[in-house]
Amino acid sequence: MNRFDNRSCAERVLIEGCLQGSPGVRKVWSFPSAFGGPSRGVRQVALESNRVFGKLGRVMVCGVVLMALVVVGDAEARTWSSKSGKFTIEAEMVDFQGGMLRLKKSDGKELIVPLAKLSSADQRWVRSELRRRKSKPKPKAPRVEAPVVAASGDWHQWRGPRRDGVSTETGLLKTWPAEGPPKLWSVRGLGDGFSSVSISGDHIYTMGRKDGRTHLICVKRADGSPVWSAPVGGGDKPNCTPTVDPQSGLVFGLSHGGDLLCVKASDGSEVWRKNYKRDFGGRMMSQWGYSESPLVDGDALICTPGGDRAVMASLDKKTGKPIWGAAASGLGGAGYASPIISNGGGVKQYLTLTGKGLIGVAATTGKVLWNYKRIANGTANIPTPIVTGDFVFTSTGYNDGGSALLRLARQGRGVSFQEIYYKRSKELQNHHGGMVMLGKHIYMGHGHNNGLPVCVDPQTGKAAWGPVRGAGGNSAALVAADGHLYFRYENGIMALVEASPSGYKLKGKFRIASVNGKSWPHPVIADKKLYLRDQDELHCYNLAAE
Repeated sequence: MNRFDNRSCAERVLIEGCLQGSPGVRKVWSFPSAFGGPSRGVRQVALESNRVFGKLGRVMVCGVVLMALVVVGDAEARTWSSKSGKFTIEAEMVDFQGGMLRLKKSDGKELIVPLAKLSSADQRWVRSELRRRKSKPKPKAPRVEAPVVAASGDWHQWRGPRRDGVSTETGLLKTWPAEGPPKLWSVRGLGDGFSSVSISGDHIYTMGRKDGRTHLICVKRADGSPVWSAPVGGGDKPNCTPTVDPQSGLVFGLSHGGDLLCVKASDGSEVWRKNYKRDFGGRMMSQWGYSESPLVDGDALICTPGGDRAVMASLDKKTGKPIWGAAASGLGGAGYASPIISNGGGVKQYLTLTGKGLIGVAATTGKVLWNYKRIANGTANIPTPIVTGDFVFTSTGYNDGGSALLRLARQGRGVSFQEIYYKRSKELQNHHGGMVMLGKHIYMGHGHNNGLPVCVDPQTGKAAWGPVRGAGGNSAALVAADGHLYFRYENGIMALVEASPSGYKLKGKFRIASVNGKSWPHPVIADKKLYLRDQDELHCYNLAAE
């Protein structure tokens, strides 16, 4: 009895009865796409159980197959009998593939039996049921559309309130004069670095390297005058944009070397600190240092140390005490993206890019649910993915990057992904300037070390227009507001482009007040103002329409 101690007596006898006389059960399973037809690169699972494991192995393999079958069942429970008539069980039909029938009992347990070993009446019923299901109209695939964003006058974290690069500001200039929008103020003293800014209440937060150390910095929103500066740690110039949590009054910053600091937003006093390498065994995928902006989700702070015992970690935001660490090997260290929330497949999870591609991590347990490797390049995986419903659009730069649309679905207790399409790097890719989704289209700068404007239908991956030569040179950072796109080019040119799938329409451009090297920090739009960090300097422009 111990061989089948997880099954009821009825299950045991039906499985044994059906499998008797079925030597060398061997089947190659193919799985149709869950998104409108056969998928590219059909997945196959080869089962060969009798030769190695005997009858017990066949039952075990049946359990493995359950993870790959497509659930389409909607039948009511009925009584099933073996061909000999000796064994019966009450269950509903879940699926039928390759001569094998999957049944589900009222207690939720499932089992797989060969159809040929069931009674003639059962076989006739299955054929009739399959015809009925085939004739049943299939529901239309949902459209991939951007979510509605709640209005907010603040920009308290990387890429804005929803980490999607979209501002809810309205009443902004529709065109710019030749000299650009009016500049309200500029300040210096922020130190070196490619960090952008976060804005909450009366203050602006950023990071910079001064006097050999990285600092978390707070200035006044009204004029950029200094408020406080808190030392974070060593390493090279910081890339992290601070994360502000208005609910707790805390601010979080990360140094190039992996020093994670939590301070009070009011005065910069230290609350707690961690180090990715020391505390989590963390590592980066390549040499440019930690760059993510940690994510606040309720009472938790989500971060990506990149180590085998904690490729991602959830910490108590008030104390820094670990809640869980996502243990996984072979993911290639932390990437340069920042984590975002997805509820794809009805499962809350955190998504980010690692050295070996895109991962989804269960929000409650820290279990790595899936890993999509095809999108990974071997140098630096950077752009924050776009999430909408069950869909994820992801892109990376360099010659071996590209772009892809995935659809997430619940699979047992986990989540699976389906690749809707993949575009090679020469077809479509974003280096590090980010992507935005407005309505039914995605806008981005295409090309490695380029920011060629392009508008893409995410449903198909086909361009509505572009790529075209933009107003500036090299890569471009992108945000959106009030029906327009704001491209910031590496050579210091800022461009305003109408967000329309009908074509590329430049509405204005100007040269930023300073160009201290590569103009990479992402623009920020809040309270009808445009904020542009440029190494030691910060500039504020008035976007309000008169």
